[in-house]
Amino acid sequence: MSREMADNIYLYVPNVIDLDGAVARRLHQTSTFGAWLDVVIDNIGRGMIWSQVFQWGCFVSALEWCVLVCTHTAGAQWKSSYSEAPWLVRKVMANGFRTPIGLYTVWCLHLLPLWSYAHKTGVLTAHIPRSVVYCVIGILIFGRAVCATVEVYCIWAHIQQLINTDMGGKNVPKEEKDQQSELLKNLGK
Repeated sequence: MSREMADNIYLYVPNVIDLDGAVARRLHQTSTFGAWLDVVIDNIGRGMIWSQVFQWGCFVSALEWCVLVCTHTAGAQWKSSYSEAPWLVRKVMANGFRTPIGLYTVWCLHLLPLWSYAHKTGVLTAHIPRSVVYCVIGILIFGRAVCATVEVYCIWAHIQQLINTDMGGKNVPKEEKDQQSELLKNLGK
């Protein structure tokens, strides 16, 4: 195992297993800032791994950063503000991701870059049959695709909220309000 790989895994694995959050909860040291910082650190770790795995890994990381911005503008209650969302989004987000599909999605979000990195560096195929490695990759990709669906919805909902806020402003000309309404209607189809 290379030194670079060891460093990346060392920095990322504690976030995957939520070691920091578990310790904070156990010591009753949770806070809104700590929850936000946890997501920021997770995004940095995943971004580092994605950029090592794929040439376009920065785009996966960018999607995750956009979601952080969009969801955390709602404040600490951002996880519970999706009652009007589509079925899949509600199921993933329910109970703070503590449902079977929510846990599966979050684990795939965290594990796919790590598993892909270990596969790229040859660590997995040295110890695990290729068929198992690729089967796990398929399972993780599916879960990450569900996650991406939820992420795109979160961004879309945030954009809708921003447009609706702008449309409610008194300084927006009627023509612009009509154009924004038409845009929302066409994009929603």
